[in-house]
Amino acid sequence: MNQRDYYRWWQRADLCYRQNQLFFAGRSVQRLADQFGTPCFVYSAARVRDNLQRLHIALNRAGMAGRFTLHYAMKANRFAPLLTMLKQTGLCGIDACSPAEVEHAVSCGFTPEEISFTASSLSSRDLEVLARYDGLFMNCDAIHAIRRWGELKPGSNIGLRVNPAMGIGRADNEKLQYAGETTTKFGIYQQQFPEALDTAKQYGLRVTKIHFHAGCGYLTPQLDQLERIITRCFTFIDAAESVERVNIGGGLGVPHLPDDEPLDLDQWAAMLQRRFGARNLHLEVEPGDYIVKDAGLLLVEKTFAEQKRATTFVGVDAGFNIAPEPAYYNLPFQPLPLRYDGDSACEPVTVVGHINEALDVWYAGALLPDLGNQGHLALINAGAYSAAMASNHCMRGAFREFLLM
Repeated sequence: MNQRDYYRWWQRADLCYRQNQLFFAGRSVQRLADQFGTPCFVYSAARVRDNLQRLHIALNRAGMAGRFTLHYAMKANRFAPLLTMLKQTGLCGIDACSPAEVEHAVSCGFTPEEISFTASSLSSRDLEVLARYDGLFMNCDAIHAIRRWGELKPGSNIGLRVNPAMGIGRADNEKLQYAGETTTKFGIYQQQFPEALDTAKQYGLRVTKIHFHAGCGYLTPQLDQLERIITRCFTFIDAAESVERVNIGGGLGVPHLPDDEPLDLDQWAAMLQRRFGARNLHLEVEPGDYIVKDAGLLLVEKTFAEQKRATTFVGVDAGFNIAPEPAYYNLPFQPLPLRYDGDSACEPVTVVGHINEALDVWYAGALLPDLGNQGHLALINAGAYSAAMASNHCMRGAFREFLLM
């Protein structure tokens, strides 16, 4: 790929160069870095709303109007101003996976009735806290959870999270798969499903939802696999008999590399209509990545640029501990210079952080111009599974977050 294409694939109206300056959400990124300091995350409220609306439009256009609900997976990004803004849009509820997330969502304006809860390895303390929220919908991930919830909330409606033993992920990345050949902790397998239904019946629990989530980051090439997973899950749906809703989890991805094409939402929605259109079922989707990932930048300061053997390294003042996806899941964050004229020659460099670990690499082989007179970089796709997964490793966990309205 030539240099111009490399700097073209990620650009859009709200993230692009204007007069050689990088702009995001209508603001000069250099001015944002100067104003807020580094490292900091900046999120575009407008981009988040646009992403949500695109999902609604695609599903409506496919014939699913009135038959679907979006639940934002708040583990992707729990920044309180962002959650409050999402509540104000009226376009989504919340997918929560811990009691603290439920409390946080309620504090940001969501009601328990707007929250779908799914988690694994729940303690008795967890379940007792969750049972206090009248209206919260519980998706049980194990027979143990069914039994304990039945003791606390007998006669209630529940969902069962199932494991289809088939996985999906961006570019078949096994690190992003929640199901597959390897047995995982997530959900109830087909072999245990009759026992799960019997356990629910013992406590008068009515199974009104089947939930599954097979993996993350899928793009258009993986849609055939998603359809195969949905087809397999109809075995669970038909066996439960009283199912009214099906939650297909999240997993919708965004481009990370120049060769990635954006997910074809119309093709995705048409497939869902094809599988669910003839059935009297309400569809739930839990996108986190798709909603917020490309709505966020991580702004960092350049600390050094130096050649070591045949590799040129550019160091920055932030490490993988505050945005782990590149290190954990091989999902690189494209680094961008804040000034670029489109003609200056670019050379491959490896952008690294300041954590004393070998895996602290943001991007190997990034094409960057001479940064001699530039003090900052922007890392794109930092809106999801970044700040929310941060740690204070090496006592370098400090960062700030800002929502751009």
